[in-house]
Amino acid sequence: MKKEIPLLITFLTGVIIVVTFFIPHQPFGGMQQRLLIWYSIVLGFTLLLGVDNLLRGNIRRMARRQAGWGYAAVLMAGFVICFVAGVVSLARHNSLIALNGPFMYVYTYMIVPLQATMFALLAFFIASAAYRAFRARTLEATLLLITAAIVMLGRVPVGAELWDKLPQIQDWIMEVPQMAAKRGIFIGIALGTIAMSLRVILGLERTYLS
Repeated sequence: MKKEIPLLITFLTGVIIVVTFFIPHQPFGGMQQRLLIWYSIVLGFTLLLGVDNLLRGNIRRMARRQAGWGYAAVLMAGFVICFVAGVVSLARHNSLIALNGPFMYVYTYMIVPLQATMFALLAFFIASAAYRAFRARTLEATLLLITAAIVMLGRVPVGAELWDKLPQIQDWIMEVPQMAAKRGIFIGIALGTIAMSLRVILGLERTYLS
């Protein structure tokens, strides 16, 4: 029964959501909104469980001095700072996103610079991957190299200085071939999502029970 009941709940919920999507009239139309509210409530409890698991795991690692316990200490310090700043912001300004609140100060002067640093480091990995992918060993790699060069030059002022047609060619590449490939990828994603949803609803996919 431990597996049958979750499978039954998943099946009934999935069927109801599909029916309410195609039949927006009452009583089905209101059921969709009600299920979304329930989903938000369940998501909130799931978030609490995730935070509890995160804290327990890192506290255990720090107590046992396991490998990487220093990173766990940094994570715990960041969690405590953000939590205290959020509580103070709510108490003083009744909002987390008040511009003069402690939480926004932490976000602006700590989280945003860390994000900028991460993406700045990511640029080097992208450049390395592009170098390996754009080596003109085959016809496809050569076309990819030429297209990437045109797009990059067409997006910067130097490209227009070199040749005034480059921005127009770059726009055509982004609006026609690139858009066609993007739509093909989106269609594949949609079909994959539908297939996975059907597998979950019909009980063929049970990884969420493990």
